[in-house]
Amino acid sequence: MRKVLPLLLLTLTASTTSMPPRVERLLEVQPKVITTIPTKVPELKIVERKRDLTPLVEALIWVESRGKEDAYCKREDAVGVLQIRPIMVKEVNRILGLIGSTNIYTLEDRWNREKSIEMFNVVASYYHETSSYEKIARCWNGGPKGLQKKQTKKYWRKVQKRLHKDESRSDR
Repeated sequence: MRKVLPLLLLTLTASTTSMPPRVERLLEVQPKVITTIPTKVPELKIVERKRDLTPLVEALIWVESRGKEDAYCKREDAVGVLQIRPIMVKEVNRILGLIGSTNIYTLEDRWNREKSIEMFNVVASYYHETSSYEKIARCWNGGPKGLQKKQTKKYWRKVQKRLHKDESRSDR
């Protein structure tokens, strides 16, 4: 670069309008050296649905909001078809960060049916890869310790009832 600079300065200060061929050749393609530094890539648990939770999601939506996207519980600040609270949005974003996803959900996304279901699937895939419908439903209702809470048994019975109702409809 030091050799090129004086020639370039000389050319720029000269009264001619174009660079001499010698300077042009020096400024043409310089080979680039690309070095890669080997780094350890952390193993990430990919959140993807491995099983179909659609019947459970539909039953939860019915129990939580009767399918109404504009459902709102002021006492808990629970919103949308799955009655998602702000702490759940925060947890979903935390999980997504752990697995290296750039997706981020906002509190407004709770009002959107599809995004609410996506958030449910993130949580279910991360925490309940092999859990029963009962465990998933009770933890959805009562948090991480939902199985230990008495009130989630009643919630599970409602979900179960809806599951059976939906199942009998699909058998027709």
